[in-house]
Amino acid sequence: MTKKIILLIAVSAMVFGVQMAPAAERLEIEGSTTVGPIADAFAEAFKQMQPDVDITVKKTGSGDGSAALIDGRCSIASMSRFMKPKEFKDAVDKGIMPVAHVIAMDGVCVVVHPSNPVSALTSGQIKDVYMGKITNWKELGGADMPIVAITRDTSSGTYETFHELVMKKEKMAGAVETVSSNVPAQNRVKTTPGAIAYVGLGFLDGVKALKVDGVAPTKRSIAAGTYPVARPLYLFTNGYPKLGSLVHQFCTFYLSEAGQEIIEEKGFVPLTNY
Repeated sequence: MTKKIILLIAVSAMVFGVQMAPAAERLEIEGSTTVGPIADAFAEAFKQMQPDVDITVKKTGSGDGSAALIDGRCSIASMSRFMKPKEFKDAVDKGIMPVAHVIAMDGVCVVVHPSNPVSALTSGQIKDVYMGKITNWKELGGADMPIVAITRDTSSGTYETFHELVMKKEKMAGAVETVSSNVPAQNRVKTTPGAIAYVGLGFLDGVKALKVDGVAPTKRSIAAGTYPVARPLYLFTNGYPKLGSLVHQFCTFYLSEAGQEIIEEKGFVPLTNY
């Protein structure tokens, strides 16, 4: 965490209205591996402002976060997609009323090895790769090299976004490899010249992001809505949190300058910086 963010955290505690929580107050956050870096950094910031609070962050996927909120196993579900109708129904059936808090914008970036000469694909070409219709990079203007397609597991919000916006809800080929989160997808592409995967905007280190339908995944294009595979990032709570509570402070921290700086530092797009 940079010195600037540390200073802004101190200012936020005084100016933004962060109140001291009761001793030993707990906050459990569970869900998206994409939102995870933001949640981790927010937790670190809150521990600096309020050393007595106990904040845990679990990063197992958006679907797991939704299930944890519904089952009462977490205070906040971090999700890189909106809750599904069935999840809402299951929640209401258990007396839970999910409320969404949009904290940032993200792009699902299609990435390849840095040595790959291909720099742009259409969404149709990407879909054909994942359906097994295109299997060699030479068919896309690249080298004569087999394509190794990497996807996320179905509990992932990143998978849900890609499945809806790129795959148009059509099934992927059986040969497509599945990984559990952004980091394994990123690492697989880093070490495999023929690989292609999709990751959140904050996971582009060491890989090359492709233009999709002629638009590069940048903070500007995602904020403007011109990048075709963009999505909001959410925190979900059971009802609107009590004003001044730790849950309320955490879910509104993105409005502070420190929160904005953290979101940018993690590679995402602040809502307040449009």
